Amino acid sequence: MLRVLMSIGVALWATSAAAQEFPVTIEHAFGQTVIEARPTRVASVGWANHEVPLALGIVPVGFARASWGDDDGDGLLPWVTEKLDELGAQAPVLFDEGDGIDFEAVASTNPDVILAAYSGISQSDYDTLSRIAPVVAYPDGAWTTTWREMIRQNAAGLGMASEGEAMVAQIEERIATALQDYPQLAGKTGMFVTHLDIRDLSTIGFYAAADQRVQFLEDLGMATPRAVREASEAGKYSGRVSAERIDLFNDVDVVVTYGDMARLSELVKNPLIARFPAIARGSVILLANDPMGTAANPTPLSIDYVLEDYLTRLADAVARGEG
Repeated sequence: MLRVLMSIGVALWATSAAAQEFPVTIEHAFGQTVIEARPTRVASVGWANHEVPLALGIVPVGFARASWGDDDGDGLLPWVTEKLDELGAQAPVLFDEGDGIDFEAVASTNPDVILAAYSGISQSDYDTLSRIAPVVAYPDGAWTTTWREMIRQNAAGLGMASEGEAMVAQIEERIATALQDYPQLAGKTGMFVTHLDIRDLSTIGFYAAADQRVQFLEDLGMATPRAVREASEAGKYSGRVSAERIDLFNDVDVVVTYGDMARLSELVKNPLIARFPAIARGSVILLANDPMGTAANPTPLSIDYVLEDYLTRLADAVARGEG
C-alpha cells in the first residue's frame, strides 16, 4: 500500500510568508467571507476539512469526529492519526456531528476561522457559525466540492493559497505516477451506486457526476457513464432512476458500492438487477465501513493511504468483466 505521507506540510508552513496578505476575501455559495488577519486558531466542520491545515502543518483546535471507517473508535481516521503523530500533536477537540453541527462545542474552541469547504451546511448553519468566527463555506453546492476545491478553498482561508496549489499539484503527480501501472483502466466506465437494497429494488441510486467519489474514479483513469452524466442534476451530489430503466447502464464497466458478498448474492437473484451487466458479471467493488470504504470519498490525506489498493481493486473488477 502506498503510504507516502504528505511531508510537504511543515515545509509549506515554513514558507507561508509568501502567502497572500490579509485581509483575504473568500467567495462561496452564501456570498463572501472576509478574514481580517492570519488565523491562528483553526476549527472545521463537515467532512475532512481539517485535513487541509494538517497537511500544511497546522493542528486545528477542533474538528468533526469520524463516524465512518473509524476502526478503533477514537474518532480519528488512520491517516489523520499518522499526521498528528508526524506533527507531534495530540488529538484536539472532536465535534460530534451525529445530530448536526454542535455549535456550542465549536464556539468553545474559540476559533478565529471555521473551515467548511466540503460540507452540507445550510444558510442557517452558516449564519450561526459566522457569529462564532469567519466561515469558509463551499464554493457551489452542498457536498459537491472536489478534493482539489477543498484544498484550494480552505488553504485560501488560511492565507496559504499558493501552498494549497502546490499540494494539489503534488497529489496529482502521485496519482499520475501510480496510474502508469494500470493502463487497463483507461477509458473504462465506473459507476458509484448508492442504493441497492434488497428490501426496495424499485430504484437505483447513484452518486452524480458532481460528487467527488465519481470524480475520483475519473482521476483514476475511468470515465463516467453517459447515463450517469445525463441523469445528474446540476448542484446535486446524487441521483436516482427507476430500476425498470436499468438498461440505461449497459455501458457501465465497473460498479462501486457499499455492502458485502452476501448482500450482492441476494441482489443478483432479482430479475431486474440481473439485467445490470456489470453486476451480473461480477465487475463490482464492495466497500465496507472501514478506511478503504471511507477513502473512496477522497481527501487530502487519504488519497495516498488507499491509492494502490483502490487501483488494484478497480483493475481486478475490470479483469472480471473481461474474463
